[in-house]
Amino acid sequence: MDTLGARNINVVTLFVEDLESTVAFYEKVFGLRQVFGDEHSAVFDFGNMSINLLQSSEAPGLIEPGKVAEPGSGSRFQFTIRVEDVEAVCEELREQGVELLNGPVDRPWGVRTACFADPGGHVWEIAQELSGQG
Repeated sequence: MDTLGARNINVVTLFVEDLESTVAFYEKVFGLRQVFGDEHSAVFDFGNMSINLLQSSEAPGLIEPGKVAEPGSGSRFQFTIRVEDVEAVCEELREQGVELLNGPVDRPWGVRTACFADPGGHVWEIAQELSGQG
């Protein structure tokens, strides 16, 4: 058996309170269509992996005895998408009514970033590698 660390992550499941508004956000902001959906979930293919949006009321069945965190209890991760031009993507996001959490800002590790959140509070970062650096 291969070690788990040698395998790709195929699916990330995000727990959401309002599936309908989160699906609409993903369709609008990312320009994606669902590859699967039912009354409790929707799956979007990001090319290298899939994001499964799962109604949070259904999450305990997957993770018990673990607990589902309450909305607003704080973020514990972020997704990053590499882009060629952070400024241009930020403008597109603003035109779609997406409010940035921060940025654009030049980071000391040679990347210009900006962050926004989906309706479930999951943080997405867009990142542009600065020329001549990391």
